[in-house]
Amino acid sequence: MAANLSWGTLGKATDLRSRIFFTVGLLMVYRLGTYVPVPGIDGTALRNFMDDAGQGIGGMLSMFTGGAIKRMGIFALGIMPYISASIIIQLLASMVPALEQMKKEGDQGRKKMNQWTRYGTVVLATFQGFGIAKSIEAGGLAHTPGMFFVISCVITLVGGTMFLMWLGEQITARGIGNGISLIIFTGIVAEIPRALAQFFSQGRAGVISTPVILGVLVMVVLVIAAVVFMERALRKIHIQYPRRQVGMKVYDGGSSHLPIKVNPAGVIPAIFASSLLLLPTTIATFSGQNTGPIMSTILAYFGPGQPLYLAFFVGMIVFFAYFYTANVAFKTDEVADNLKNQNGFIPGIRPGKKTEEYLDYVVNRVLVLGAAYLAAICLLPEILRDTFSVPFYFGGTSVLIVVSVTMDTIQQIQSHLLAHQYEGLIEKSQLRGKKRSTANRPPARR
Repeated sequence: MAANLSWGTLGKATDLRSRIFFTVGLLMVYRLGTYVPVPGIDGTALRNFMDDAGQGIGGMLSMFTGGAIKRMGIFALGIMPYISASIIIQLLASMVPALEQMKKEGDQGRKKMNQWTRYGTVVLATFQGFGIAKSIEAGGLAHTPGMFFVISCVITLVGGTMFLMWLGEQITARGIGNGISLIIFTGIVAEIPRALAQFFSQGRAGVISTPVILGVLVMVVLVIAAVVFMERALRKIHIQYPRRQVGMKVYDGGSSHLPIKVNPAGVIPAIFASSLLLLPTTIATFSGQNTGPIMSTILAYFGPGQPLYLAFFVGMIVFFAYFYTANVAFKTDEVADNLKNQNGFIPGIRPGKKTEEYLDYVVNRVLVLGAAYLAAICLLPEILRDTFSVPFYFGGTSVLIVVSVTMDTIQQIQSHLLAHQYEGLIEKSQLRGKKRSTANRPPARR
């Protein structure tokens, strides 16, 4: 598709330019918000505390919040409560018949589920905000601990999360790309220069050897190449259309193909799995030595690099790869119905239920490779990072999010440019037709 596009038309595509400027403007608002602190917190003590926790789960928290958690900004919770609420609603929709029926109602059902997702976001954000506020009090990071501090902290954090959710929805509707993914993408990219400076300073200080630094850089390049290759990989299914007669004309049957991506879910499984890992450990990070026996056990077994942490991470990635593909990314029943309505069929497969079963068979087999690729990309850098103390920003999850979101956004921009070119060609043909008809018109009789 890119070969047929002229990026010079970007200056003429006013709608696309306005969408890009709108998206960039909202993302700048998000970055400014990460530097607005929550009132009542000792900044110096917080900075020292987060520096100590930066190599643990605190580093991952900082990565997904764009550094707001380190500065305890108003966006410290990030967009993770919204993602967690989306996971819960989608799981309930697949298990509760009433919610499943609501999903099939079209736009109205989708609006109701989105509204419930927002309510769930408020509940989760309130719970996490209250836990963080109490943990900050327990850790001695608040200037004036008390009920007023807890209430103000919770209101600020919940308000920041809801504002981020609104920003993401506005970017998706009126901007370019997926708003939620772009917010996470911006947070990661904004912190990469600082992470690079820290990484190379560790090399100069002798903490990390030169071969390890070169190996990490090579690993990042290989991960990027693997992500680009696998995100472009397709499994094509041959589709045949029969000969049909419309009026007195007979149209020959054609053939096409149905593309199935090796990883239809994209970066969503990695984000979902990371959000579930962050959910129980956010509070434990701020609690420090004041954690209870349950949180201490969670930190002992689910800390970064621990076997249970890695096993849970892989299990959640595989689960969400299949779950999100079956329920959102590639619904085989809808694809089979569309083929049947268009009189298309797979050679040797009967339309309808048999086509759906065949598509399920193919998608499940393809997802074995897709889920294994996602797990390997996210897991291998986790092990290397735990072994060599590499910053979180060079892990597989961050590289996967950055590359996938970049490719998706560029694809949407190309689609807008292609549509603009087609519109221009149609307008030119209409104008040319009007001129030709005027020129060939016979002179009027007097």
